[in-house]
Amino acid sequence: MTTSTLTQGLERIPDQLGYLVISEDGVLAPVIPFSQSAGELENDEHTAGVIMQMMRTACRFRLQGAAEPPFKRMSVMLEDYVYTVTVSGQKVFVVKRQNNHREPVVV
Repeated sequence: MTTSTLTQGLERIPDQLGYLVISEDGVLAPVIPFSQSAGELENDEHTAGVIMQMMRTACRFRLQGAAEPPFKRMSVMLEDYVYTVTVSGQKVFVVKRQNNHREPVVV
């Protein structure tokens, strides 16, 4: 799978402002290696480091006896942005999207 194949779907996500593809092999490295990055997250080592630290913290909540990680997808919702983090194979995909506020439906 080439890098362009990895990111082809990421580029078509609606309201996407940027993305990172992080190699899980580099989780313990001082500099987190990107396979690819673009938009507002292009070469954003700080955000990559924060996201990977959040993932490491979430992985500590593993159920006793479970072999699989406790999650495959994580969303970080902020006022204006949403970071969607997906773990697939040896890669971590991070997409920054515009947070489109929706008013609650009153019935």
